[in-house]
Amino acid sequence: MFGRKKIAMIVAEFLGTGALTLAVLGVSKSTIGIPYFVAIAAGLTIAVMTLVFGNVSGAQFNPAITIGLWSARRIKTLPAVVYVAAQVLGGGAAYLLYTYFIGQHWKNSGHFEGHVLAAEAVGTFVFSLAWAAAVYKKFGETKAAAAVGAGLTLGVIVASAASAGFLNPAVAFGARSWVWGTYVLGPILGSIIGFNLYGLLFAPVETEETTSSKKKK
Repeated sequence: MFGRKKIAMIVAEFLGTGALTLAVLGVSKSTIGIPYFVAIAAGLTIAVMTLVFGNVSGAQFNPAITIGLWSARRIKTLPAVVYVAAQVLGGGAAYLLYTYFIGQHWKNSGHFEGHVLAAEAVGTFVFSLAWAAAVYKKFGETKAAAAVGAGLTLGVIVASAASAGFLNPAVAFGARSWVWGTYVLGPILGSIIGFNLYGLLFAPVETEETTSSKKKK
């Protein structure tokens, strides 16, 4: 049922999301845990993990990005569901590992706030535009890693004006800020809007000449 390639894809999403969550937790809870440092750490981690796992799973590492890709018909339903499960598990595993390192646990906290929802949606919208550009323009691995990493850094900086700037429900789960109306719904809305808007208005359009040449091949 699951060959080596499919298992590798699932494990890559688990590990990549776990690494991202660990980086965010490590910086945000340190003495330099200001939003700009968190943004840089998250962006660098995504860039590195994209270079490591991009050719294995597509390096999504974010349920919101996976759902955005699914809404734009860039990923099928079953792989999307499996990816989201692996990503959330990766975030949870990162929490357990981090709390083992520091020797303390904390409970899930937070409540609905409209400005947090908006900030997470806008930040993820910015991030998803960079992701969509890499997908629709078919960037190579290095260029995609740079675009996605920079996009996440910018998105976190934008969102951090009113939220923790997770832009990722799996990271929010690992940080014990799993709030449906803010850190889950916000990123998903931003991603869906970002991917579909980019595909509708900014994606390269195939000309009749390009289409006919492809048919000849």
